[in-house]
Amino acid sequence: MVEQSDQAALLDWEEIPPSDPTRAVPAPPREDAAPAGKAALPAGRLPAEDAALSRGNSPNNPTVAVRDVPVAAGGRNGSQGQTQTIGHIRDRLEPVNNVCSVPYPGLGVRDQWEEKDQIVAVFVVTFDTRSGNMVEWCLPHDVNLDGVEFKSMASGSHRVTSDFIYFRKGCYFGLACFANMPVESELERGARMKSVGILSPSYTLLYRYMHFLENQVRHQLQCPGQYSPLEAFYEDKKAVLPPTGNGSVTSCPTWSVTNINRCMHPEMKITHPAGCMSQFIQFFGEQIMVLWKFALLRKRILIFSPPPVGVVCYRVYCCCCLANVSLPGIGGTIPELRPFFYINIADITALETEMSYVACTTEKIFEEKKDLYDVYVNNQNVKTHRSQLQPLLRLNASDKEKYRKLSEQRQLLLYSQEVDANCTSNEEDLFILFFMELNNRIFQTLSEVAVSAEPTLTAEHVRAMGLDPMADQAFLMALLDVYGYDVTLVIDNLCCS
Repeated sequence: MVEQSDQAALLDWEEIPPSDPTRAVPAPPREDAAPAGKAALPAGRLPAEDAALSRGNSPNNPTVAVRDVPVAAGGRNGSQGQTQTIGHIRDRLEPVNNVCSVPYPGLGVRDQWEEKDQIVAVFVVTFDTRSGNMVEWCLPHDVNLDGVEFKSMASGSHRVTSDFIYFRKGCYFGLACFANMPVESELERGARMKSVGILSPSYTLLYRYMHFLENQVRHQLQCPGQYSPLEAFYEDKKAVLPPTGNGSVTSCPTWSVTNINRCMHPEMKITHPAGCMSQFIQFFGEQIMVLWKFALLRKRILIFSPPPVGVVCYRVYCCCCLANVSLPGIGGTIPELRPFFYINIADITALETEMSYVACTTEKIFEEKKDLYDVYVNNQNVKTHRSQLQPLLRLNASDKEKYRKLSEQRQLLLYSQEVDANCTSNEEDLFILFFMELNNRIFQTLSEVAVSAEPTLTAEHVRAMGLDPMADQAFLMALLDVYGYDVTLVIDNLCCS
């Protein structure tokens, strides 16, 4: 990356994706950027992914490819329910012979790196033994960072030596890297703790600066008060934002199909080389199907875990991915399932008005504030205090069958990677497309039934959606209610509307 000196001319901040032409590449370098000194991707870093998403679930075939279908700007992320087609995304799944050759047509190399850097603030937070957490330095100097000192240094962080944290601050997203260094100082009580972070309107590109922030927090611990690398970084990457705005959170850019793909699957660093999605599903096991239902119902999901926080922030992101739908017009009139990432008690007021979110916390007091969440996750234990959601906690035979198919697809992919050195598919794409195809199948069936001459949902329809007509009845009724489908559910002799 860069030499750790206060005088270093830091103009090369970004992680550099591999030169493979089938993968996304960064924008052309700035004319004033130093051509030399670019570092290789650090261990554990996920490279920029190909825009192609390569796997999904097929009811009868564990090996699948996908074809393009239109996706609307309104989609599940569009608050206005727009239906203007802006590109194509992979949805319908068809069996193929070669599990590793799934090209994504129509996207040039330059097109695959369109989202722009928009760094609106850079800051240093420190722990003062007399004043507690405090913002030590920031640019611009007049930016409102109230509460960032607690978001970027999680409660309990003194127990770990390093961490990274994603969080939300108003209409911005933040990423901060924390480090804890022992020092021989009575004034600092034997430990110096700092975080270096940035704010941006979108979280999807924050990962690119993870390594830079990790280096800079170590630099601040060793040489406190030397900010010129951070000043140069801000001058190079500061955002040019509109003079006015509606204060909305730009969680998922919708400028192009590339950015829609990135929204669903932003490349993020994680310490395990397999990536965050595979870790997520291995951690929760079959319980992933319970979380999938709650995510699809746009419930308020709160994940508790002691530090380190970074891996839990990825669980937040992965949980949001379970609800991806690429069919036009689905979910445009209901609250979007948005990642809040790390929260603390300072976020209570903001959470009181949220209808749908996924967040994580290290503060146990949140468990008592049941009016702030619908679903509480502690380790692998998923629970809800809402009686109407209790039936969804029980895994049924259909859930276990879907998880079995997901596991089979994963094993097949791992085998393909082992025998084919040119296989570019990965577990992250497989998992995301598995749930996207599952969701698409459900909503496609519901939409077709809703516009039919006799809008009646039968047991055959339910089985075609991959659900159990009896065991998934509570989930299906909640789904019809949340998404506003005016259909009658008829299962055997039981009729519900």
